[in-house]
Amino acid sequence: MRVVIAGGTGFIGRALTRSLVRDGHEVVVLSRRASGHGSSPGVTSVPFDGRTGDGWAHLLGDARALINLAGENIASGYWTEARKARILGSRLDAGQAVMDALSRVSARPEVLIQGSATGYYGDRGDTPVAEDAPAGTGFLAEVARRWEASTAGAEALGVRRAVIRTAVVLGAGGGALPRMLAPFRFFLGGPVGSGRQYLPWIHLADEVAAIRFLIDHETAAGPFNLVAPGAITQDGFAAAVGRALGRPARLRVPAAVMRLALGEMARELFLGGVRAVPGRLLELGFRFRFETLPEALSDILGPSRESRHV
Repeated sequence: MRVVIAGGTGFIGRALTRSLVRDGHEVVVLSRRASGHGSSPGVTSVPFDGRTGDGWAHLLGDARALINLAGENIASGYWTEARKARILGSRLDAGQAVMDALSRVSARPEVLIQGSATGYYGDRGDTPVAEDAPAGTGFLAEVARRWEASTAGAEALGVRRAVIRTAVVLGAGGGALPRMLAPFRFFLGGPVGSGRQYLPWIHLADEVAAIRFLIDHETAAGPFNLVAPGAITQDGFAAAVGRALGRPARLRVPAAVMRLALGEMARELFLGGVRAVPGRLLELGFRFRFETLPEALSDILGPSRESRHV
């Protein structure tokens, strides 16, 4: 099958591309830096202006799935008003591009996988949060809500749409984990803030597997929490990382220090949390390979294994 991916050069997109190609599928990666030819067997890079279907809409006719992961990294720098505008604008523009492309063709993909994040729910304390919970408040909740809404019109065009509210993705070679581990490697690790706030997470291998599951499952539509069942707090995360690395995990980072250093980003990314649960995925029969954080860290930080290279 052919799969078209907007945002295919990111951490999740690269792993998903490798998985699909390994199984003999054709992947079209939409990229602002595309040269117009395959960068590796089974992969074709196509120019993408991030706002329209120009130059790639015609490729949808033979595609099984269109996946929209495109958007500026939310943790790439301090949240000035200009950066926040770029974070939101990049996602709304990508959604506009998806809808423009779908509207241009009569033969459309069977399914659209629309990116989102567990930030959709805002700070929810320790109450388990399923997919039917309403959007929360704050910048990340607004970004996720509007990102999801940007492609809602695909359903009226007859395209099944699954929205993936993704947690922090943990994997080797990229993503958030290297920065999260750095303080522990220098014996400076510990919980952030009170430590009681929940940190939703998912292993990269399960993220990829869940996306492919949703492509193949013909009844999968609507929002899905892509988050491991083994919910954990910041205290639990620090303890698990400390054990995995053989480092202490006692140096708590005070909330006031985080707010001083990172401002609004500290409150939304580190000092708040949501105990998201993968209810709808489990109901459809999806099975996680890594249900608990110690299992995930053992795989990622241990000897090289296949799952580290999905």
